[in-house]
Amino acid sequence: MAGKKKRYTQLLRLALIGYGNVGRAFANLLRRTRDSHNFRITAITTARHGSAFDQRGIEGEPQFGPAVTPIGEFLDRARADAVVEITTLQPASGEPAISHIRAAFERNKHVVTANKGPIAHAYRALREEAERAGVEFRCEAAVMDGAPVFNLARHTLPGVKILGFSGVLNSTSQVVIECMRRGFPMEEGVEQARRLGITEADASYDIEGWDAAAKTAALANVLLDAGVTPMDIDRKGISRLTTDKVLELKANRKTVALVSRAHRGPGGWKLRVRAEVLDERDPFAALPGTSNLLLLDTDLMGTIGMMEITPGVEQTAYGLYSDLMEIARVTGL
Repeated sequence: MAGKKKRYTQLLRLALIGYGNVGRAFANLLRRTRDSHNFRITAITTARHGSAFDQRGIEGEPQFGPAVTPIGEFLDRARADAVVEITTLQPASGEPAISHIRAAFERNKHVVTANKGPIAHAYRALREEAERAGVEFRCEAAVMDGAPVFNLARHTLPGVKILGFSGVLNSTSQVVIECMRRGFPMEEGVEQARRLGITEADASYDIEGWDAAAKTAALANVLLDAGVTPMDIDRKGISRLTTDKVLELKANRKTVALVSRAHRGPGGWKLRVRAEVLDERDPFAALPGTSNLLLLDTDLMGTIGMMEITPGVEQTAYGLYSDLMEIARVTGL
């Protein structure tokens, strides 16, 4: 029947590593969409609250007990089919998330992650390890929340080569700059972004450009097979920006945006994150609120783009959900 949703009937038991704002939004999304899937959260572990287990499915607020460590012991006890890795970003190393993912592969578990660190530091190696283990590895939520950036390239651009990209990918910097354009100090903008639940656990990662650098590396690794890390990104954040400077630019119909860019130069990939001065009419300058925009430069389709309007943790949760639905589809679950 047209419009009827397919329900994947085989049980897919999930172990969550991390349970912050995204984890809670993901658990709520699974409850809201239970008629379309047969996913069940059976284990959760966190750095702060401990671990929770229930093979019948964890419903409502988890009842945490003592933390089960190391992560391999947690995964053995969880007896899950897939692991959802949603710990916080560590831009300098991607750890401990990389080790979490590898422990899952060693136990032949599928993995989905919203953590950009492993994709920015070790995507090629992790992809190959997943292939050797015969499991699926997905990361759609790592860069633009739930927007299907990687699925767009994977499924809808046959024969197209991506030559580079540019984008505004850090929502916190957008909120901070808009707040400064209203005359408030940077600190107020950071607090506003924190209240929205969109900052990294350490907001300096947003302000110093580390989050954008990690996303730039992740995009380059997945779309361009660049094999880079955030340390390879030429990075300058917005920390030196002042309200007076922002207001001066505003008076001249200009603004600032933290822009990521990638293109191939004579010596290889050129990757950078910069706070760029832009005309207010520039597409990167006109993004409202927490909105992001990514433009892909291609050989056969010219420049194409994807924009997400005021995303939040619900969209990141959907990115995880869409990855699990894709895993269920390709594995026949």
